[in-house]
Amino acid sequence: MVFWGKLPTSPRASPRAPRETGKPALRLPAADQDRLFYSFFKSLVGKDVVVELKNDLSICGTLHSVDQYLNIKLTDISVTDPEKYPHMLSVKNCFIRGSVVRYVQLPADEVDTQLLQDAARKEALQQKQ
Repeated sequence: MVFWGKLPTSPRASPRAPRETGKPALRLPAADQDRLFYSFFKSLVGKDVVVELKNDLSICGTLHSVDQYLNIKLTDISVTDPEKYPHMLSVKNCFIRGSVVRYVQLPADEVDTQLLQDAARKEALQQKQ
């Protein structure tokens, strides 16, 4: 999963800064990795996807757009469990903040897994250098 934001550089940098534990800080992905996912999702615009949110809501719809923060706009949406979320029945389009997305299910025939694996390997090698 991709994480966004910056870790505080010192405990005083943020009132919610984690306590020093002696463990190395979590390394966040470089901007290049974010662009990998961004360009990947941009190639799926117009395709049907299922977006599962961290609150367990799953939304099916057509990918309308995605931005550099991996915020997603869907059109012609429906929820997978309308009995649990009846208030979503009247919603036709939605904007989903990237930080609340747990999974994005993609059409298998639209994903070039070999190309994606090659791009991921290339970025991993660049990070090691």
